[in-house]
Formats: sequence, structure tokens, C-alpha cells
Amino acid sequence: MNRALATAANVVGYQAVWLASIAGAGAGHVWAGPLAALAFVAATLAFGGRRGRDLRLLAVALPLGIALDTAFAASGWLRYAEPWPWTWAAPVWIWSLWAGFAMTLNHSMAFLRERPLAACLLGLVGGPLAYWTAAGAFDAVSFGAPVAAVMGALALGWAVVLPALFALDTRLWAKAPEKALA
Repeated sequence: MNRALATAANVVGYQAVWLASIAGAGAGHVWAGPLAALAFVAATLAFGGRRGRDLRLLAVALPLGIALDTAFAASGWLRYAEPWPWTWAAPVWIWSLWAGFAMTLNHSMAFLRERPLAACLLGLVGGPLAYWTAAGAFDAVSFGAPVAAVMGALALGWAVVLPALFALDTRLWAKAPEKALA
């Protein structure tokens, strides 16, 4: 598959995970996001050509993302629809989003790896915009504090997390044996 087509497939695949997760949660179908994420992660691992690197990023991004969203849930600043398995933590459909997002970092978002300022700016704008859309269009999340404060905190969190994911991954890869990079 040529690189442009592979990148487009990665973008479309992640957007399908995002829509299934958000719309599913808003409609009371908690299973939709995990099912879409499972298919997208499996396809990316099977056909993306970077299985080891993708698994390593998944191992970094998933707990970091769950921790970020759990902090917002535990603080009461964000209230997630379908808060399964716990109301005080990030729900399973948020885990799906983070798993899917991890699969974009070596593919459609790989251009950000060597551009930490661009990653920071994308996180600053894109992170809060995703939550805003999830709240307004899908009722998948609601704000438990003044919207401006929540959006500011989300912007700050995402502005730190996105470049941090690349930095952590780069640091982990620097220590990995060469044959494990496949």
C-alpha cells in the first residue's frame, strides 16, 4: 500500500473509532467504541508495518491517557456518559479512544515526532475541541465546572501529553535492542 493511502486509511480508521466511541457512549452503547478500537488496533498491527513500535506506544499512551481522563473524571470536571466500569474513572469507551489514538502516532501523526511545538499546538487546540464536540454533538461528556476552566485545563493537559508521548516513546526506543524495533 502506498504511503499516502496508508496515512489516509489510518486517519479514517481512527475517526471511525472516535465516532463509534463518542456516538456509542452518547447513545448508551458502551460496547461500540471498544469493538471499533479492537478492529482498528488489530488492522494497524497487522498491516501498519510497525507492530513493535505501535505496541510500545500503545503501552505508553493507554495508561497515560487513562490517567489524564481519570483525573478529569475524579475531579468532577468531566462527567462521562456510560461511565462503566467506574464513575470516578475514565470509562472503557475512553480507553478505546486512547488505544485508537496510540495507533495514529507512528502513522498519520508521525510527522509530529520531530516537531514538539507543532505537537503541543495540536494538543492545545485539538484535545479540547474533541471534548467540546463530544459534549455538544453527542452528549458523550458534560462539563462539571465552568466550561472555560475545563477547556483551559484540557488544552493544557493535551498540550503536555501529546509531545510527551513522542518524547517518552523516543526515550524508550533509544534503550530498545535493535531487533525489537521491527
